[in-house]
Amino acid sequence: MPTRCYASVGNNSYLVVLIIVRERKTIHSQLISTSIEKSYLEEEKEEEEEEEQSNKMAPKILVVLTSQNKIPKTGAQTGWYLPEFAHPHEVLHTKADLTIASPHGGEAPLDPNSVKAFEKDEISQKFLKEQKNLWTNTAKLADLVSKAGEFDAIFYVGGHGPMFDLVDEPNSLALIQSFAAAKKPVAAVCHGPVALLNATAPSGVPLISGASVTGFSNEEETQVGLLEAMPFPLETELNRVSGGGYVKADQAWGEKVVVAKTAGTGAPLITGQNPASASGVGKAILQALGVH
Repeated sequence: MPTRCYASVGNNSYLVVLIIVRERKTIHSQLISTSIEKSYLEEEKEEEEEEEQSNKMAPKILVVLTSQNKIPKTGAQTGWYLPEFAHPHEVLHTKADLTIASPHGGEAPLDPNSVKAFEKDEISQKFLKEQKNLWTNTAKLADLVSKAGEFDAIFYVGGHGPMFDLVDEPNSLALIQSFAAAKKPVAAVCHGPVALLNATAPSGVPLISGASVTGFSNEEETQVGLLEAMPFPLETELNRVSGGGYVKADQAWGEKVVVAKTAGTGAPLITGQNPASASGVGKAILQALGVH
């Protein structure tokens, strides 16, 4: 105890007591500060390790957008369709690592008609305001062909644009065939399934041969007034290549999500008919990846 120091002379003993007490207080304060700092650093390290582990475990999904910004026959603006990216993104982004790509790379054109049509859709408008960087700085498909093994699934967003630039894009086809050969999920919504028409299994048979598949229907295309502006009716071609496997909702614009297997490889094949099917496609992708 400090009182034991009063054996010395007068004021000097008092000074000694003060010094000892102050030193003890300083040491005690330093010990508390060090303990708090150590505790904080340990918690921070644990959080970083948990985040790193989470990132390692999260599946990686390659999302493909169109680079086509005009409909050749009409000159009208087109591109990818807002809710067909916004809604799957809402489902996927907290549970998967998304990489966005397009044939040309850079900014992928957003169809302005989809912005207007879904101006009252909260998910689409929130996505539009907060996630612009996702489609303004896309990777180039050609740069990802050699990196297909780094991803766990591939997903094609719809819009009328894919009807013109993704039906026979060589890098896109190489990616689809690589994913299918590795038995990884191949998914597409609305006009996105056009990218599957010319994809083949290693044996040479069409990937969608004998499979149930869906996509934007001829009735829906007629209702938006663009059937004649398309290079071909998507429903008709999907039905032909699949060997009569095209299916659709009972009513136009109804939700329809189909999960099947690719021919020759048995990879999960996920297709959605229209904008109403976009969220369902996202959920089906997670299910195929075993993510809950």
